[in-house]
Amino acid sequence: MRKLYFLLPGISGKFGGGGLWAELKTCTLAQQICSAKIVTYRQREANHLYLADILSASNPEESIFVIGWGFDVPKLIDKLSGQNIIYHAHSADYGFKLPPEIPIITVSRNTMGYWGEKAANGLIYYLPNQIGNEFYNYNQQRDIDVLVQTRKSSQYLLEELIPALQSRCRVEIINGYVEDLAGLFNRSKIYLYDSAEYWAVSGVTEGFGLPPLEALACGCKIFSSVNHGLADYLDPGFNCHKIAGYCLEYDLQRIFQVLQRKQHQELSPSFLAEYREQNLVKRLQIILTEINQFFDFKINYSSDISSLSYRRIKQLQLRKIFMRLQQKLKN
Repeated sequence: MRKLYFLLPGISGKFGGGGLWAELKTCTLAQQICSAKIVTYRQREANHLYLADILSASNPEESIFVIGWGFDVPKLIDKLSGQNIIYHAHSADYGFKLPPEIPIITVSRNTMGYWGEKAANGLIYYLPNQIGNEFYNYNQQRDIDVLVQTRKSSQYLLEELIPALQSRCRVEIINGYVEDLAGLFNRSKIYLYDSAEYWAVSGVTEGFGLPPLEALACGCKIFSSVNHGLADYLDPGFNCHKIAGYCLEYDLQRIFQVLQRKQHQELSPSFLAEYREQNLVKRLQIILTEINQFFDFKINYSSDISSLSYRRIKQLQLRKIFMRLQQKLKN
């Protein structure tokens, strides 16, 4: 196995967030399989390597660079010319293309489908994000009726739904970092998450959407949007409710029905197993084995499959029209 260098712009300050934590967890998973280290490239960090210091001495026969920070990907590919690269794909719709010599590991099936179209000749794998072992149902009394985090929440959620709920039940609004998120989820009966508007404005997709899954693991009832990566695991009517459903009054009615319900259907432990460490290490072992074999192979071979470029698609469409005309003339 080649050693892995997980590239991050930094690991502190403005670089904190879900994408960073997910990448750090993936590096930790990889360390159970092979040598894997965090390397920063914008901000130097204590106790971590810096890309400019190691790049010139890196050998493609011995190492692989894992890139994942969407807006930086094109520049990083140029900088890493001649090296083995894996793209760890979270969100989609950044607008860049990837050559077939860069395998892609996606965190959601939604993102896998995107790259299945955009990189039809590349190797693509699925490795979902990890739920930490601390996220489970404590089976205790819950003193918060409705929990919501302001980050990524829609204007409708913050300015209409939450004010309408506050006069009739206990609502907890989180504006920043929470030390014990699992504990907070276990105190809450319902968790609200509505990110469709946020990602539409941002112009990229919800890569995975870990908080609703973590809340589900802790026994919360979920009212959520189901955009992009959320559709991987959220199933309205079965393990969640679709938020922003038709009108404010209908949302309120459904939320209060859930609050008044004494018995709830429990989430199957097998549902969460896909996202736990034991399963993810097994998947990553298979993925990295195949990718290492691919990098051995491509030393002696170049890609010879025509890509689905805009020009080729137009050519294929014209060919299809021409063949239909020929068929009509024969008939």
